[in-house]
Amino acid sequence: SDSKDLKLQEYSGQMAFQDFLKSEYSEENILFWLACEEYKTITSSPEMISRTKKTLKMCCPYFQVNIDSGTRTNITNNISEPNLSSFDTAQKMIFSLMARDCYPRFLKSDTYQSILQKHGQR
Repeated sequence: SDSKDLKLQEYSGQMAFQDFLKSEYSEENILFWLACEEYKTITSSPEMISRTKKTLKMCCPYFQVNIDSGTRTNITNNISEPNLSSFDTAQKMIFSLMARDCYPRFLKSDTYQSILQKHGQR
């Protein structure tokens, strides 16, 4: 039961962070990171190619994640022969961006403070 509670806490924490990012108009970052995590579980090559295209759409101008043009170009060039590490560099960049920029603001946010109060922590 402890591991179920931990998973539930991780999930609710992730959802709270996602809501916070949505309020800051930067939800695409966590959606991209989660898509990359899901991508790593693919076992068939055709599915990998199809999922690569979907994940890559998250890097397009209308749903812009903040990765450099070299990384974006590299992903695009390898789209016909993707592998499980195709998005690793981009995913690390987005994780680093969230860790440096968004997450510290989330920890100071009213959303996070109210979660702490609910669980009797400070």
